[in-house]
Amino acid sequence: MQPRTIPIVMDPGALSDAAAKAAAEGHSHDNDPSQPLPGPAPVMLIVAGHPISEADVAREMQFHRAEDPHASRRMAARTLLIRELVRLECQRLGIEAAPESGETPEEALVRQLIEHEVETPVPDEAACRQYFEANRDRLHHPDRVQARHILLAAPPADVAARGRAMQQGEGLIEALRAEPDRFGEFAMRHSACPSRDQGGELGWLERGDTVPEFDRQLFMLREGPAGLTVETRYGHHVVVIDRIERGSPLTWEEASPRIAAYLETQVTQNAVHQYLGILAERYEVIGLEALDEAA
Repeated sequence: MQPRTIPIVMDPGALSDAAAKAAAEGHSHDNDPSQPLPGPAPVMLIVAGHPISEADVAREMQFHRAEDPHASRRMAARTLLIRELVRLECQRLGIEAAPESGETPEEALVRQLIEHEVETPVPDEAACRQYFEANRDRLHHPDRVQARHILLAAPPADVAARGRAMQQGEGLIEALRAEPDRFGEFAMRHSACPSRDQGGELGWLERGDTVPEFDRQLFMLREGPAGLTVETRYGHHVVVIDRIERGSPLTWEEASPRIAAYLETQVTQNAVHQYLGILAERYEVIGLEALDEAA
């Protein structure tokens, strides 16, 4: 579990000092840019004297995709920072990784350390009822829609193919305005989705049942045929919404387990956040402030 921020006080100049020291320890590469730089990679962070280099962060960035590479870099650096804090504290406490099914040793160390050190009180009924009363309008069964679609497939990177798919979809939408009963026929002839064998029927869908970009647009539509194609990573979709059902309000009995789980998660996240702050004070951390300023 990774918090958004960690309250760490650091010396902003230490990063550049550490990088300069690392560069000074290397040797000249004779001004030949085709040759790799000798010596250690530039240091980005130092945790209790242990350097985390730019190369370490670059390798970690592949697991933290973001539109902004600076955001990806910060997430990767913070992940490595937390991983090192956890490793140091487990070493101090004598905790050895005991992975459960599907866990990596690193994930096991994080879980074991939290279980060993972080106290997370379980929300009582009074707290759950208070949340229930304050959030009745947000506590309801999931909305759902009954939909049909025709997928006109096009690769994400093929601009020309996606343009053709959109034009074909607009043509089908126009034809269906005149002859809506032909949707099943058009689905059989044109759709690249296996649902074509059922006339494009997708059945009842709740939020989260499809890919995010389709899901987001689907639940913005009204009943009836969509006036424009819906674009996703797979191509363009001609969509008809046959029915919309708004979720009915949850009773206290239905809501209380969900509320308890939500509040427990919030309490746990806050406790872990505070605990990481304690670890950051225990083990000297240098460089994160400079990383944020450079972004």
